[in-house]
Amino acid sequence: MALIPSTANRTAGEIDHWEPLLGKLLASFDGAMALQLPDGSSSTFGRSVRQAAPPEFVLRLRDPQAVRTLLLGQDPLRLAEAYFRGAIDVDGDFFAALSLKDYLHSLRLTFFDRVQVLSRLLYRGMDLRDGTQQDQPALEANAVRAHTRVENREAVSFHYDVSNDFYGLWLDDAMVYSCAYFERPDLTLEQAQRAKLDHICRKLQLQRGEQFLDIGCGWGALILHAAQHYGVQAHGITLSERQFELARERIQAARLEDQVTVELKDYRDLLAADRFDKIASVGMFEHVGLKNLPQYFDTVYRLLKPQGVFLNHGITHDAEGWGTAISSRFINRYVFPDGELDTVSNIQRAMERSQFEILDVEGLRLHYATTLRHWVQRLDRHHATALRYVNEATFRVWRLYMAASALEFESGSLGLYQILSAPRGRRHLPRTRHYMYPAEQPGARTTT
Repeated sequence: MALIPSTANRTAGEIDHWEPLLGKLLASFDGAMALQLPDGSSSTFGRSVRQAAPPEFVLRLRDPQAVRTLLLGQDPLRLAEAYFRGAIDVDGDFFAALSLKDYLHSLRLTFFDRVQVLSRLLYRGMDLRDGTQQDQPALEANAVRAHTRVENREAVSFHYDVSNDFYGLWLDDAMVYSCAYFERPDLTLEQAQRAKLDHICRKLQLQRGEQFLDIGCGWGALILHAAQHYGVQAHGITLSERQFELARERIQAARLEDQVTVELKDYRDLLAADRFDKIASVGMFEHVGLKNLPQYFDTVYRLLKPQGVFLNHGITHDAEGWGTAISSRFINRYVFPDGELDTVSNIQRAMERSQFEILDVEGLRLHYATTLRHWVQRLDRHHATALRYVNEATFRVWRLYMAASALEFESGSLGLYQILSAPRGRRHLPRTRHYMYPAEQPGARTTT
């Protein structure tokens, strides 16, 4: 099916008025795209077009304000907001369309070009005021400033309490909302997520009867898996009421109430008397706030028995500190209000300052990129059903966030690391990594 009308490269109309400026604006775009204006007229742009390549996507501008945003906007968040409210649509390769973000942000229109744009907008009778907030659904989260218990609880509710049914449309059947582990590229998402749960359990060397804590347990996938396949006494904590309710239902359905427990609790409120043989935190520490990392790791250290092991699985950034980059502002405004990332070296330094010895570090960046592409594909496939649980604007936020994140992982701007650690001086440590990868050993079998 053609992305643009069968006239192939262009259709006459309003596009005639803007094509000289649009051609200048988009001539250096490294790809092939089609642009359709509100009156339906369209044309193709980009370096690949000159090589007769078909457009990878169509950017459809649904109203005049979208034209203004494209031509004058220096902030890619304005384009994102226009996409959320339906003023801009994307047909075709959504991932290719996202490459426009960095391209447009790097453009610097000359003063003469800007005067031309403004005069033509005025000539067409367009309102020059920013209209991105008109009829905008309430999508923005409350700002998190100090990562207090109240702020973190509200931030978790904003993201995770959207709808369990919504998450269930695009997550795997165990509802694991973190990076999967693709031991082979042909694995299904379900297989890769089970492999990830097993990978964590093997790294921790979970043993029957051990006390195991999962900080930020989500819908309970890891604590259930650890109990069922490794025989531990598992306890999970979460700040999400929806996650807590479903995790508790799953524990009851599995008849594991005597072996698996879950609490609605902040990690800072775990009792001093609680001690665990093994602790995992998967996709949670990104929410504690960089200033709170010492308290976070000190708390884990206090909860861990002297011969215990701690695995921290989380996202990192390629630049130190969180800052106010476009991606940071987007994430905090629309997705994770309390999200803050740092470099993997700074995370390890914080762990060492809390008396942890780093035992093993494994980068899983490309695994997360693959996971996100699976999620986006499933979300797109269930678009109509998703609208039973969220509105169209919220659907678009999630689609954009996950697709953009996949590209960030592929480029290396984001990283994903599993850091295995223990209280310094732990006496009994494996001398090799063989226990983590039993499939590499002759005749070895995994527990799943």
